Amino acid sequence: MSAPLTFPILLERFFTERLIKHKHVSPHTIASYRDTFFLLLRDAQSGLDKGPSQLTLPDLDAALIAVFLDDLQASRGTSARSRNVRLAAIHSFFRYAALEVPEHSGLIERVLAIPSKRYERAP
Repeated sequence: MSAPLTFPILLERFFTERLIKHKHVSPHTIASYRDTFFLLLRDAQSGLDKGPSQLTLPDLDAALIAVFLDDLQASRGTSARSRNVRLAAIHSFFRYAALEVPEHSGLIERVLAIPSKRYERAP
């Protein structure tokens, strides 16, 4: 029997197996997703007082992610479009997690239910 997947292992596999090996995403996508998780983990570390290696998937619940996304717009001046790009990266990870750790399906469903923000498109 294999050991349970911890959040750090799950995140590493998301990048190395899912994005690079299976999806063959561009280096720009990898960099964007990396930056998203860097910001998310930094915010989670300060908010939860846990280092990234101690975080668990349940720590990254919908409430924490919603606060993170709101903070991006409020304190960093991120546009709704950029916020939605960050949310897309998080959604992609949680869709992967749904296949790997189905025991967290309730948490995953709540995170995937976080909607994108509407914004005005230039004509």
